[in-house]
Amino acid sequence: MIIIGHRGARATRPENTIAALREGSRWSDYVEIDVRISRDGVPVVIHDPTLDRTTDGTGFVRDYTLAELKALDAGEGERIPTLAEVLALDIGECGLVIELKEGGYEEQVATLVEEAGLSKVLIVSFDADCLRRIALQLPDAGIGYIFRSPGADPVRVAASIPASYILLRFIDMTEELRDLSQRADLNVIVWTLNSDKAYAEASKIGVEGVVTDDPSSAWSFFCSLRNVRDAEKDPFDS
Repeated sequence: MIIIGHRGARATRPENTIAALREGSRWSDYVEIDVRISRDGVPVVIHDPTLDRTTDGTGFVRDYTLAELKALDAGEGERIPTLAEVLALDIGECGLVIELKEGGYEEQVATLVEEAGLSKVLIVSFDADCLRRIALQLPDAGIGYIFRSPGADPVRVAASIPASYILLRFIDMTEELRDLSQRADLNVIVWTLNSDKAYAEASKIGVEGVVTDDPSSAWSFFCSLRNVRDAEKDPFDS
């Protein structure tokens, strides 16, 4: 099971900060960040279009220069990181999931990712056109389509990008959607799971990965599950 630390490890550290990414990388296969653009055209790591919820600032991210954003407190003294700073961060063997919250800066993101030379990068977005554009610039990166629209056909959209992953809310997950995704060679990742019960249900339905606010709890659960399964194996079963 692939474990993805949501906004790093937002259950225990201020989300989308260097501290959260360092903590999340201890327990995750990937840590996830959200990228927006500053007024002066720098890709920065923050989830909301506004500053109010996660910093001591107010207003839209796009209305602030990088210097102004850097002056804000993103929680516990942490600062809003740039994408370049995150790409330069040593997170060991942990990979990086980059969610593009808006279109229009795909070329900048692609250039930064190429220069960083990371081997485990997954670019995701709700915007299929945005993913199509960046997929042309980063042919070796994983591409993931995030889905949350009732009535749409996420498998068809993801396949048309083409994406290799589909990400959806766990409450929207069905065995039929899992089967359709797998027949289309799409890996299924569900979000956002934060309890042993949810982890167990995800494992039972057979998805490839989970997004969690608390990657240490997911890591503990799946390690325990693997140990139980190993103990239940017939030692004479080849």
